[in-house]
Amino acid sequence: MRERFSVYYWGMQEGNGSADHDDARAIEAAKSDPKAFGDLYERFVGRIYNYVYYRVGNRHDAEDLTARTFQRALANVAGFESRGVPISAWFYRIAHNLVANFHRDRSRRQTVPLESLVSQRADVEAPATAAVRNERARALLEAIRRLPEDRQQLVLLKFNEHLSNAEIGEVMGKTESAVKSLYHRTLIALRRELEGSGFAPDDGD
Repeated sequence: MRERFSVYYWGMQEGNGSADHDDARAIEAAKSDPKAFGDLYERFVGRIYNYVYYRVGNRHDAEDLTARTFQRALANVAGFESRGVPISAWFYRIAHNLVANFHRDRSRRQTVPLESLVSQRADVEAPATAAVRNERARALLEAIRRLPEDRQQLVLLKFNEHLSNAEIGEVMGKTESAVKSLYHRTLIALRRELEGSGFAPDDGD
């Protein structure tokens, strides 16, 4: 019998796309006072580091690229315009470009490191339950690794970073409608991969 589990496992839920008013105030303050940029750094450094780490797969390069992301943001903060999307999308866009350059310079294939992405829930579950959950998560993540790079990135941004379609479009340089279309095709591809591996994903209910 095929195992069944939802493709929304691993924290897969839609980003709410809401902008934090504190971020807006902080970015305006940072335009005239670089010290105010520290508030934004503290708020987003963890998320940006996680995103970069998942894209490059090692701590040293992730730390370097994260630092460069915020250095570049600070250098360009005076010209920042929200264009209706949260400040987080701007940081992710800078990180995205730096990671792309990193891989292009080194001719490395971009992959999502599975061991880092498997949900760490064993500490709150019975060992048998955690083992089953991790097996299912690994099946899903193996399927993600077989996706084209742009679809891997979409999955990471939507389901791990919880960005909205508009924010993802800002990061990836796509329209919101293009992101929605890619998302739909990605879910279909994941379903096929999982069914081929003996796992039948639920429809999310």
